[in-house]
Amino acid sequence: MKKFFPIIEWLPKYSGTDLKGDLFAGLTVGVMLIPQGMAYALIAGLPPVYGLYASIVPQIIYAFFGTSRQLSVAPVAMDSLMVAAGVSVMATQGTEQYITYAILLAFFMGLFQLLLGVFRMGFITNLLSKPVINGFTSAAAIIIGLNQLKYLMGVEILKSNKVYLIVWDAIQKINETHITTLLLGVAGIVLIKLVKRLNSNIPGSLLAVIVGIGVVVIFSLDQTGVAVVREIPSGLPSFILPSFDLETISSLLPLALTISIVAFMEAYSVSKALETKSGDHKVKANQELIGLGAANVIGSLFQSYPVTGGFSRSAVNYQAGAKTPMASVISAVLIALTLLFLTPLFYYLPEAILASVIMVAVSGLIDVSYIKQLWHDSKVDFALLMATLLITLNFSMVPGIVSGVVLSILVLLYRTAYPHIARLGKLKGFNEYRNLARFRNLEVWDELLIMRVDAPITFINIQFVKDYIENAISSNPKIERVIIDAGPVSMIDATAAQGIREIHASLKEKNIRLSFSDVIGPVRDVFYKIGLMDELGEDNIFLTLNSAVNGRPTETDQQSKEYATQHGILENHKN
Repeated sequence: MKKFFPIIEWLPKYSGTDLKGDLFAGLTVGVMLIPQGMAYALIAGLPPVYGLYASIVPQIIYAFFGTSRQLSVAPVAMDSLMVAAGVSVMATQGTEQYITYAILLAFFMGLFQLLLGVFRMGFITNLLSKPVINGFTSAAAIIIGLNQLKYLMGVEILKSNKVYLIVWDAIQKINETHITTLLLGVAGIVLIKLVKRLNSNIPGSLLAVIVGIGVVVIFSLDQTGVAVVREIPSGLPSFILPSFDLETISSLLPLALTISIVAFMEAYSVSKALETKSGDHKVKANQELIGLGAANVIGSLFQSYPVTGGFSRSAVNYQAGAKTPMASVISAVLIALTLLFLTPLFYYLPEAILASVIMVAVSGLIDVSYIKQLWHDSKVDFALLMATLLITLNFSMVPGIVSGVVLSILVLLYRTAYPHIARLGKLKGFNEYRNLARFRNLEVWDELLIMRVDAPITFINIQFVKDYIENAISSNPKIERVIIDAGPVSMIDATAAQGIREIHASLKEKNIRLSFSDVIGPVRDVFYKIGLMDELGEDNIFLTLNSAVNGRPTETDQQSKEYATQHGILENHKN
């Protein structure tokens, strides 16, 4: 039961010390979530109250199923923009149909995450390399930030996932800027940044909200054209069963699958970072999928749109002293109390202030130092990052993340198809062999081609290995033996094994002997299974490269075999 309900593990051990840390952290994050939730709902194209709805039930459900002690599961900027990007092509923002689709999206997103968790597919995060994640996140931050210009400038600007359209429309309408709104928004950004620099424990976003409301009320700025949130419905979200039709499902499923993976990647990376810092719990990828999936599925029944673990919010939760997921339950209770009793206080909240909250939040997603590091360390990975970033900026978020994954796989396939092959020589006076391209004064023999393949040998690179051997023999007719150091070869598939059989047959016709050294167990198993060991002959399989070069087992090899025989150590190739 503890495996499926991690709450059973920590709740019986709950102490007063835990409650003290959780209470302070829960109240801190809850206060932070009030303006943040409303702001992110605006990004998603939803009324602000839906950001508060999405901050209640998902947090409580995750506390039952999640394995991270400090992860805060609620609306986030990136997923909110992906919701807007996908749902806006199906319905007009702000309409009942749009809201219904956004909530249904959370249901299907959660369903995908649940299925991935049940079938133990947590490894899918490996498809998203760090350059792809960084490029996508940076582009998302830029898109989210630029989409707030309409609220910051007080002008109706095109809402889009394509940066050049937003920028061009903003330039055209710059003369229409509402100066008071702009000053209010910029002041909000400065205030949040200043408070964060002075004391990171003070919720700068909430302070900006309070000051913004106060300024609007005192100077009646809503009468001068400053846009405010106005009435927010009070009361808790009601339980509503979703209604499905095939057309809606077929439209939402691709987007739901994309968001489910991106959201899991975001939450998992945050929870692993917090796990390292706290050191008192273990985050399990598959259970995290189940936790996030349950939070989204059940949350959608209470009018929640897609949620996941947030970077900044979870960091604040940890720094404020959260010990267990009870902190998230406390945050949810605070949001619920706000909906019941405090929504009238937000009537005069300026939309420009919400825009400033969003802009400050997403600015931290752009990791310039990592981009610079990649430029110095790996031009290929830098190009991958920039490609993901540019595609996302110009063709929206889903094409961006999909392109990044595809490009990552292509780069991996390219590197696999053309593995590093080293031609080896012997260190004089030693039984060690090194790469001729890297070391000088190595001992070599014209009649020997000694090579090392630094990769698994598979269908994708066996032809490259064949060509390398053929070219080496063509350039040196004196070669009598080809010796492959197979130490780095971790596996070999059926196609590659057939390729080796062909290499052996071709070399045999030329009276050239093929030998292997340091062949690991799984590769030997394949050789035995397909009969290749009989064709090569066990006298061509050596324990060490030095014995292969000598053409016979060394004294150490003989001693090893004798020891194995005496002690009944036999290798099983049947399984």
